[in-house]
Amino acid sequence: MKKFLLAALLLVTMIVTGCGGGDNSAGSDSKLSVMLGSNIVSLDSAQATDVASFEAIADCIDGLMQLDSDGKAIPAIAESFDVSADGKTYTFHLRDAKWANGDPVTADDFVFAWRRHCQMSQEYSYIMGNTVACVKNADAVIKGADPKTLGVSAPDPKTFVVELDAPVPFFPSLMTFATFYPINEKFYNSLAAGSYGTSPETFLSNGAFILANYIPGTANIQLKKNDSYWNAANIAIDGFQYQVVSSSDNALTSFKNGTLNVVNISGNQVEHVKKDSDLAKNLRTFSSGGLSYLSFNQDPKNHHAGALSNANLRLAISNVIDRESLVNNFVMTGAKATYTAVPIDFAPNAKTGKFFAEDQNKFADVVGFNVEKAKDFLSKAKSELGKESFELNLIFSNDGDANTKIVQAIKSQVEDNLPGVKINLQPMPKAEYFSNLTSDNYDIALAGWVPDYDDPMTFLTLWTTSGCEIAEHWSNPDYDKIISDCSTGALAEDYDARWNAMYDAEKILLDNAVIAPLFTDANAVLIAPNVDGIDFHVAGIKRVFKNVKLK
Repeated sequence: MKKFLLAALLLVTMIVTGCGGGDNSAGSDSKLSVMLGSNIVSLDSAQATDVASFEAIADCIDGLMQLDSDGKAIPAIAESFDVSADGKTYTFHLRDAKWANGDPVTADDFVFAWRRHCQMSQEYSYIMGNTVACVKNADAVIKGADPKTLGVSAPDPKTFVVELDAPVPFFPSLMTFATFYPINEKFYNSLAAGSYGTSPETFLSNGAFILANYIPGTANIQLKKNDSYWNAANIAIDGFQYQVVSSSDNALTSFKNGTLNVVNISGNQVEHVKKDSDLAKNLRTFSSGGLSYLSFNQDPKNHHAGALSNANLRLAISNVIDRESLVNNFVMTGAKATYTAVPIDFAPNAKTGKFFAEDQNKFADVVGFNVEKAKDFLSKAKSELGKESFELNLIFSNDGDANTKIVQAIKSQVEDNLPGVKINLQPMPKAEYFSNLTSDNYDIALAGWVPDYDDPMTFLTLWTTSGCEIAEHWSNPDYDKIISDCSTGALAEDYDARWNAMYDAEKILLDNAVIAPLFTDANAVLIAPNVDGIDFHVAGIKRVFKNVKLK
């Protein structure tokens, strides 16, 4: 997988909304002011890779499907769809919808966008291919084949047909993600090369909102209601603005004085808020769907001639971490201690409704908090490696203080309970952290992953031999085969067998302690009583403002 939406690095990502008018004072009109923790990188759905960009694109463009308030895929531009008996052909029937310039939204807009995404071969092109969406010939087009061979077609303006190499049980929910959104080909071709999505004049909406003011890299982005939107009658707000803010302290202050009325707060602030009865009644917690974990780099070039290539050393570290203490005393945002490679409250089984990771004791023999067991693993590691001591470097992004407290706690737990193991903490700016992570210049890293779609494979594919830019230097042919079989192989067409096989893959991963799962991230949010209808989702587009109402 190609993205870096590292959940553990974004614990203090900000979402702040206010009833802001020109003076941004609460209650002045029906607009919102939405604060982001980072700048929008790109409004081109073929090039966007970050949470902020995907959200802004989704504000302005509708895809075939959209998420309802419960996170279920429901019709958007596709009024309905049919699926062939073998699950490999989807026929979407488009509703009457218009682009903001008056052009009708047609099936050709989807054909153009999907072919373009694969042909450009950007970071998110993979999602079209056989590890995720399985669109016919997508992998070949990404590698340079003729885009016209991609398995998409438009028999008529209102019919969009997608052919797959294998059934994908979560395909409708994938269609809510921005990579699968349409682009008006005529409009795109009228622009100067490379200018698409760089200004209100070079970005065309068919969704709930239109860009009113936007300059790449600036902290303020304004949107207004799209009166041409097919569902405009149900959009209650006149528009809103994004404001990039880097300080959660400033956000909390603004909430207190009424300038902002929805604010994400840090763990330290949660404790403060709980002691203030007026603030505490406005506190809500939402799962982010992200998994924070320790990544163990098994490259032999690392410290002690690749000591972390020893599974027992990795198991020792994993089993000496008190995850409950981490979430209760250091994260403090409502995060949940996690003992699986797939986060909690994510990926429900279509037949039973139970979340994939509902049984947190499933791998208790290899993931838990058991100091005596951890010491046994360490004893085996020392014997196998012929060493009595290990000095390992743990890298982390020092943006905000949450990560620092988490790694300090882990260092203390390891060094206090595993004789001979020393952890050196190496804080660094986010850009430097990413550089070290992608160049394999680390022993252990505090890492994380945010799901793109609501299926366990968005996590499990990370640890295939060629799966991710975070390279733990671990490869297992049995693991790779299970993931392949679940994607396009023998298991792809049998829902129950596929589901069970993913547990088999997870067991291989955790038996080998390729990672040490830590916790499922959560956002602690203060929401003023006059704001209602912001939808928070664990996968895909994280926040949706279509249903917002101001009381």
